[in-house]
Amino acid sequence: MDETDQRLIAELRRDGRAALSDLADRLGISRATVRARMERLAERGEIAGFTVLTRADVSPSPVRGLMMIGIEGRGGERIMARLTGIPAVQAVHSTNGKWDLIVELGTQTLAELDEVIHRIRNIEGVTTSETNLLLSTRKAVRR
Repeated sequence: MDETDQRLIAELRRDGRAALSDLADRLGISRATVRARMERLAERGEIAGFTVLTRADVSPSPVRGLMMIGIEGRGGERIMARLTGIPAVQAVHSTNGKWDLIVELGTQTLAELDEVIHRIRNIEGVTTSETNLLLSTRKAVRR
């Protein structure tokens, strides 16, 4: 992947729906070259796909946190299912190491976050947790 490919990917990350002619203008290359490069990048797996971001994806909750959760026994799937039903839960990740799950939380207020944390801690099978507030995000990657 050369510098032009990297610049093309950067432009697509900014606007995945940009017209080929707009991309060509921004990169200083022809539309045919943009199309050929996009096809080649997709064939090689460098571009895995395109996605849609909804308003909810780009409107972050002002109060965000990561909650690390320890669970007992084999209740992981059940607990993950319960967590995904909570509106403030933005993502649930299974992990290895000290914590079994990492949950991304987003609320409008600290009081709401506190309520969600208490709700999660009361789920049967949750044995321990630790929550850290997110102060800033430099780069968010959406799948």
